[in-house]
Amino acid sequence: MKHVPDATADRHFESDYTVDRVGVDGLLSELDEYAVEQALRLKEKAESPEDVTVTAVTVGPEKAADAVRKALQMGADAGVHVSDEAIAGSDAIATSLVLAAAVRKAAGGGVPDLVMCGMASTDGSMGVLPAMLAERLGVPQVTLASQVETQGDQVRIKRDGDTATEVIGARMPLVLSVTDQSGEARYPSFKGIMAAKKKPMQTYSLVDLDVSADQVGLSVAWSVVEGTEARPPRTAGEIVRDEDGSGATALTEFLAAKKFI
Repeated sequence: MKHVPDATADRHFESDYTVDRVGVDGLLSELDEYAVEQALRLKEKAESPEDVTVTAVTVGPEKAADAVRKALQMGADAGVHVSDEAIAGSDAIATSLVLAAAVRKAAGGGVPDLVMCGMASTDGSMGVLPAMLAERLGVPQVTLASQVETQGDQVRIKRDGDTATEVIGARMPLVLSVTDQSGEARYPSFKGIMAAKKKPMQTYSLVDLDVSADQVGLSVAWSVVEGTEARPPRTAGEIVRDEDGSGATALTEFLAAKKFI
């Protein structure tokens, strides 16, 4: 579960051109809410739901714990928050390393039956982390699912493309990512919000995960932002008047000059 800056807030960069994740309001990435929803649906459909545990995992500063709390309020059973100053500025490669270690630790040292991800984050929008996570965990990946079906240890998904829909199947354990077409995410109920306060949430550092600080952070990132430029202020629009009957011609010429027609 990724904690991202609120798109409606005044977002900006730090002095090192990393995204400010402390001085701005944040929330659970909307695309990750669909992953939480699908995980909860799979639990509800299981023969013995009480034997299924949904654990929400996030990596980020102190405020990132709010993303896990949102998942707990929706119905997840437990949470894991990885927080370490050395992680700041990490790219997707380093983030996948930390997440893989956190997933293994949360699963008691092994690999859980299913790791559920959103299709991408709403800040970076890279969409590569599920594949990287599957590689690090050594399990198959079935990604960009618009529909998910399970039977025993088998998972079948539908992936919608521009010209066709693919049906892809695999056996657990695996990494699965879902799109925003997979099913509307539920809203936390009052009962769920109150129950979330009693659910367990572990906080891990890099030391707890046996991950070296020199493997993460901005200094080892394969991709960095080298500069930023503020969006220019909005200028006044051009008004086309039709006082002498020439408005249609002027409008056509304007659209043609802008290559809109």
